[in-house]
Amino acid sequence: MRIAKNDIDVKMEIPGAVIRQQTGFGDATGLGEISGEYFSLAAGVDTTPLFLGLDGDMCQCPHWGYVIQGELTTTGADGKEETVNTHDLFYWPPGHNVKVTADAEIVMFSPQDKHSHVINHMIEKVSG
Repeated sequence: MRIAKNDIDVKMEIPGAVIRQQTGFGDATGLGEISGEYFSLAAGVDTTPLFLGLDGDMCQCPHWGYVIQGELTTTGADGKEETVNTHDLFYWPPGHNVKVTADAEIVMFSPQDKHSHVINHMIEKVSG
């Protein structure tokens, strides 16, 4: 799921403050500790080979995040693609690969145990 800032409903607006809220933006039930993550990614990065060997050869960790700059496209297990751009909020459910189409800086929040497993798997792929 992605949504552009201007597409998020304004819930409150007062001088000096605009509050927007997108409800139903993923389910964090039972996920345990969450990690905050900042990724700097160059155009052309493709996680597909890094995720080989994980369930479905995809990241099985959900992520909630914000694109500070750049553009990324996810591909889900069903083959559906979704592109997120500068200033978009996003939710990536389990079962995805990511391709960076323009240099990107993103902030993500992920279940710590699940994403640590994926990151360790990627480290092994590039080390081995």
